[in-house]
Amino acid sequence: MANPVIYVVSDSLGETAESVTRAAASQFNSSQKFDIRRVPYVDDKEILKEIVEEASGTVSVIAYTLVIPGLKGELERLAYHYNIPTVDIMGPLLDALTVATSMEPKMEAGLLHRLDEQYYRRVEAIEFAVKYDDGKDPRGLLHADVVLIGVSRTSKTPVSMILANKRIKPANVPIVPEVEPPSSLFRISSRKIKGLTIQPQSLLQIRQERLKSLGLTTDAEYASLSRIQKELAYADRLMAQLGCSIIDVTNKAVEETASIVLEDYHKGERDAE
Repeated sequence: MANPVIYVVSDSLGETAESVTRAAASQFNSSQKFDIRRVPYVDDKEILKEIVEEASGTVSVIAYTLVIPGLKGELERLAYHYNIPTVDIMGPLLDALTVATSMEPKMEAGLLHRLDEQYYRRVEAIEFAVKYDDGKDPRGLLHADVVLIGVSRTSKTPVSMILANKRIKPANVPIVPEVEPPSSLFRISSRKIKGLTIQPQSLLQIRQERLKSLGLTTDAEYASLSRIQKELAYADRLMAQLGCSIIDVTNKAVEETASIVLEDYHKGERDAE
């Protein structure tokens, strides 16, 4: 005797329905094994007809996760005609959630996997931000969505991490007068580059506080006003050469700076469409 067949029908990938089906099938200590056949991305009634007609030729059950309007009703109608048991895996839970919350479900296929895709894009962006932070590898500039440049302590790294959590791949490059900027910085679009600048007195205070937190004295050249002015002047010249937009981060929270970068990034995307 042929094995009973469980058809797993979905208008998306069908992984949820298959997982539930396999869990249920594992509860039967039968000499016969269940033949589980997943049919994903069903978006046409003709496909449903073919599935049901095939299922009618053997002992079978149809388990499904269909949310596209019309497909669920058509499957139930066809299965009833051929006397095939069906199991709506998501329907009862959707109904219960609707009653409990008074909200209506979106009834769109593949939403779970869209959420998964967003999660993995965020993880990828965070890994990218860490790999190409602080000019570690200039090759990353060519593949970044946004490149932040600025002198030390202009919030390049924290802004980068906020951008990465928004699924945007950032790289950042410190500007130091004695260090030649990477050649790849001149090979990317100026729209991609965001220059971060700051008022000298504000940066002086930030750097002095940084040295104190490290247990160092504040008389180092790194925290001297003359050194800061030299660095900022060099950064201004480089940003002008690159033709990039410039954001003054003086007295701005990193979230505010990141918001400006995000707004400019999305504006560029809209303009490119």
